[in-house]
Amino acid sequence: MALNIIKLCVGAASIEDLAQWQKERLREQKARGETPRVFHGTLQTPKRKAELKGGSLYWVIKGVISCRQKLIDLRPFSDKEGIKRCRIVMEPKLVTVMPKPRSAFQGWRYLKANEAPADLAKGAKGADAMSEDMRRQLNEMGLL
Repeated sequence: MALNIIKLCVGAASIEDLAQWQKERLREQKARGETPRVFHGTLQTPKRKAELKGGSLYWVIKGVISCRQKLIDLRPFSDKEGIKRCRIVMEPKLVTVMPKPRSAFQGWRYLKANEAPADLAKGAKGADAMSEDMRRQLNEMGLL
């Protein structure tokens, strides 16, 4: 079973916000002549790289695990000041998952496959056709 990463999506109010932000970053990279890649920069490089193969990064939006992106690679680098960092490279596709509350934390954490929420398409029938806000409300009431 693959290991995953979980990360707070600070500043995004919805999955659509995250998608728009990532699309804009891709456009900016392309305009600079770079190879467009969706990535998240972090200070700490995950040590369990081999276990993350086949895993995903799960995004927590407004206190709820809401979506995931398949991990492609971990790319350590040094920034302009010489500080070591890591780019967590992901597939561009955002996969909506069954909403699961998650309290705040700093940085990223490992998330075991058996603790990760199921993809929404494989979860509650019809839930993928609902708005994100409706899914969030039903989840808060314990109905989803």
